[in-house]
Amino acid sequence: MKKGKKRSFEWLRWTAVVVLLLVSIVLIFNQQIKYYLVGSYKPEITRQTVQNNQKKKATYDFQSVEDLNLQTAAKARANKQSINTIGAITVPAINMTIPIANGVDNTTLALAAGTLRPDMKMGEGNYALAGHNMAHGSKILFSPLYYHAKVGQMIYITNMDRVYEYKIYQREFIAATRVDVVNNTPEKIITLITCDATGANRLMIRGKFVKSEPFTQAPQNVQKNFSEKYTTGR
Repeated sequence: MKKGKKRSFEWLRWTAVVVLLLVSIVLIFNQQIKYYLVGSYKPEITRQTVQNNQKKKATYDFQSVEDLNLQTAAKARANKQSINTIGAITVPAINMTIPIANGVDNTTLALAAGTLRPDMKMGEGNYALAGHNMAHGSKILFSPLYYHAKVGQMIYITNMDRVYEYKIYQREFIAATRVDVVNNTPEKIITLITCDATGANRLMIRGKFVKSEPFTQAPQNVQKNFSEKYTTGR
């Protein structure tokens, strides 16, 4: 074999080895990479960005949302500028703090909690949010709700101007077809929806409105959670 052909063969062989090694690493650490892509999303949310994003159009077809896999998470991070963040949610008792964004398309729900109706306002009617449960004891997105949320715990949401407090009064597993729980209500409540362990049904967490206050007058631990750039799965 001539030297030129031999070198070319060696180069191709080593290239194949490197590609196979990279593929193997991705397959082995699929879950960890996905967790990193989602958990390291830290958008800067200000009153101005909230005001701007609230005016933008969004998709509200929750039935079309797919399971969150590595490809979806990577695509969402690459297109994070399309996520219209309008605030954040924190449940201090379960160490859950994530962004809230308009709509429930695959990109939005890969990195944030999504609003389930276009007419919602914090502190009014039924404020309904959806988020992924990534299972396996995950601390990402709405996973902590499935593993740790209990009646009596406090939920806080903010639009960076005011903080709205709710107290959990209901934890119930419901059929995936129960879209009625998203409908508006005369009562001031918050409804949080995520998948159960099988993905076939849903977990619904509901909280009653307690009060709202200026951001700077909210409990110190709540302000701290909202001021740490909305780290998912801290």
